[in-house]
Parts: sequence; structure tokens; C-alpha cells
Amino acid sequence: MREITGNTHTGAKTSSLGDTHSPSRLAAEKNRPPKIPPAAVGDKKSKFMSPEHEAEYRAFVEKHPDLEAVEFLLVDPNGVMRGKWAPGDALKKAFQEGVNFPMSLHGLDVWGREVSETGLHIETGDQDGYCRATRGSLSIVPWAKRKTAQVMLQTFSPEGEPFMADSRQVLKRKVAEVNEKGYFPVVAFELEFYLLDPEVEWDDGMPAPVGATAGPDRLRMYGLDDLAEHAALFDMIRDAAQEQELPIDTIIKEAAPGQFEVNLKHRADPLRAADDVIMLQRLVIGCARAHGLTATFMAKPFLEYAGNGMHVHASMLDREGRNIFGGEAGRKKLEAAVAGLLRTMPESLLLFINTWNGFRRITPGSYAPTRAVWGENNRSVALRIPVASDENKRLEHRIAGADANPYLVMSALIQGMVEGIENEEVPPPPIIGNAYDDNGLFLPDDMDEALQLMARSSFVERALGPLMAKVYQDLKRAEILAFWAEITQLERTTYL
Repeated sequence: MREITGNTHTGAKTSSLGDTHSPSRLAAEKNRPPKIPPAAVGDKKSKFMSPEHEAEYRAFVEKHPDLEAVEFLLVDPNGVMRGKWAPGDALKKAFQEGVNFPMSLHGLDVWGREVSETGLHIETGDQDGYCRATRGSLSIVPWAKRKTAQVMLQTFSPEGEPFMADSRQVLKRKVAEVNEKGYFPVVAFELEFYLLDPEVEWDDGMPAPVGATAGPDRLRMYGLDDLAEHAALFDMIRDAAQEQELPIDTIIKEAAPGQFEVNLKHRADPLRAADDVIMLQRLVIGCARAHGLTATFMAKPFLEYAGNGMHVHASMLDREGRNIFGGEAGRKKLEAAVAGLLRTMPESLLLFINTWNGFRRITPGSYAPTRAVWGENNRSVALRIPVASDENKRLEHRIAGADANPYLVMSALIQGMVEGIENEEVPPPPIIGNAYDDNGLFLPDDMDEALQLMARSSFVERALGPLMAKVYQDLKRAEILAFWAEITQLERTTYL
């Protein structure tokens, strides 16, 4: 995760708690989210966007009357958090009138540079969008040096239409769409990250993982001593998560020095689950900084050590709240969902592995899958069926990097699962044993190949909508060209 907070066109990775939807309520929503004209905000009866917004604002300022600053947050298609700081008294206006941001924010590359091919910049006059506070996202920032609030925004056009280059709006629409059909996904995320010590540098100037200088025994997967060594930090993370209502479950020591994993509890609202991911990443980075450390969710920061993954556990409920994957009858639907995800995995891989660096993570023997295969209780495959009761029967998607955009990851997973179920697709036989020895469908080896597959895909447009599908490809094409434009030191050393 890359975190920078500042003026409108600077970046930082983050998210927020979002709208809470029950299955029955979401099923009743129309496929198209409602138009919300800015003029409708702040009428004579109430200056707030809604009674819920007013209640959330008043409860917060009653608890935190001495607020000094507020951070307004938006996630761009790369999964980078953008935003701006404002004085504390700007919070009320944000909950009454909204906040203006250039819609071109969603057309920036990972470095925060404009990508004109998206058509979101000067071609449109670089218009401001109308951003609404996301209900449930207002919280205090425990690691800030002064009393600071944060609130997540979602983007609308000047006319009040949901702006579909905003990745949160993309997932919001996708969830409403499948709810209308009677599908209600339940999801949980697992995130891996490294803790680095900025005071200890390796020869290349890279900060070393905590404990990396103590020898190979410090790999210590599931090591309790490593957790105890950083107990103060993990206590702060848990306390901050409780303050921000992020449902943290377990924290474990992972397979490399300084590598840890934090698990989030499942949610019946995929939108809020994706919010949790972004906010948790921001929280971990902020708390680590407060303890003099650097936290990174970069997919592959060290060649010699394991990469950071984002694992997604997903099941599907019907309108009555029953898990449709449970029991003998549910087995066919589970396998159909698996088949849909396997079929669409190569063409949507660039959503799961969204950076040049991320493709270094998917190598044989790394517990990061290299083929579109599945298996029962097998961690070498892309789609794993964990051991679980009928009530908790689910699949685990293991391909995404920890720095992927969770809104776009979830949109593709939901679309793939539902297509598989509705088309009654049948997967190939499950892998038994080491999937790296199998001859299953290989995934793209690099970002360029993945983009070529995505560009030929009709599935990605079905998953994301036409605008986001175009904008995302434009951004990734610009990113690829930027890396190709660099001549590495290794090339010069070898060929000069």
C-alpha cells in the first residue's frame, strides 16, 4: 500500500466503512443506483444529506468536540488513497453539502500523474465531481499527532449520477445488481504485510524487515515471540481498529522475517468488507509509523522472501440467508462458481495483480499460484476449498496481491462466481498435491501480457462497466510504458 495524504492530487492508500445493506434491502434496490442531485442536499427542512448523515455527524462531534483537522479520502482505480486535509470545522459542511474533488483524480497513474488517454482531464475541462460522505466512515485517527477525523467519500458527477470511474461506485453497483438476482455474497479478507526498520538498511538502501539481521531462524512462521516482540504495536492496531469499527480477527507471524498477516471477520456486505481492507491498510501503516517502523503491503518487496497476498474467502447466500454452497445440492453451485472464476481468471488477472512488481510474486513454490487451478484444502492452487461445515462452505481466492484494489477485485470475483452459477459451468478435476507440478492453465507472466488479455475481454467490461474497464486499461498501459522507458542498472552493468 502506498500512503500519501495531502492536497487533492496526491496519493495514499486507504478506505472506509461504507453503507450497511441487509440482503432484503439490497434485493429491493434497482440495478442502477439512484441519481442524487447536489441541489437536493441541504433543503429547508434539513441541511444535512440525510437523517443518517446528521445523526452520524452529531454523535461524532459530541464525542470529539475539540476536533482540529479532517482528512477527506478517496480511492483511485490503482487502489491508491488520494485526499486532502481541511480544518476540523470543515466536517459539518462536508456532511451537509458534500466535498468537491476533480473527477480526474480517478484518471491518475500510480505516481499521481495525469493519464490523458482516460479522457478525464483537460479534455473535459477537468471538472469537479460532487463527493458525498460515505455513511459509517467517519472516525478518529488514533495515530495522528493532533485531533484528526477521517471520512471516506464517493464520487458523483456534477449532475448527481454515480461516477463509474470511482471503484467504490463500481462495486456498489455490482452488489446491487447481483442482489437483484437473488445472490448475496459473504466475504472475508486476509492481508499480508511486512514491518520494516528504517534504521537498518541493506546494501541496496532498502530498509530491512524487522528481525532479518538475526539469522534464518527468524523466519519462524506462526512464531509467538515475534508477536510478543511487537506487542505494543499490535495492541495499538487492535485498539485503533476497535475505535474505527474494523472487525479484526487474528494476527499471525507469516513465512518471512518481519512478515505478518491480519485477518478480517466475514461480512455480508462486500462493499463494507472492501472498505475494511483499505482502512485497515491505512491503519497498519499509520500505527507502524507511530512506532518508528514502516509497514508495506507491496506485493513482492524482497525477491528472497515470500510476497504479500490478499486472500478472499467467499460464499453466497440466497434471499432467505441460506448458504447455496452447502450440502450435496450446493456442491454443484460451488463448483460452478469455481469454474466461472477459473474461466475468467487469466483475462482479469491484472485486477488481482495490478502492479509491475506484483508479477514477481507468482513464482513456483511460493504459495502464490501460477496456474488457474483449484483443489480441496490445498494452498498451492489459485482457488482453494477450505475444510468447513455446510453452513460455512466457501471458496478461497488466493491470487491477488495485497496492494490490489479490493473494490475491483471483489467486482470481478462476484461477476465470475455468478456467471459460473447461472451458466452451470463445470470445472476441470481438482488438483491433488503440488499444483506447481500440474499442467493446468498458465496465468500471464507479466503485466504486458495480462493487459493484452484484458483488452480482448468482454468479461472485464461486464464486471466493471465500460467506463472503468477503459480507464483501468489506460492507466495500466501508461504504467507499463513508464517501466519500459527505464534502463536498469543491471542492463548498463551487463551490456555497456
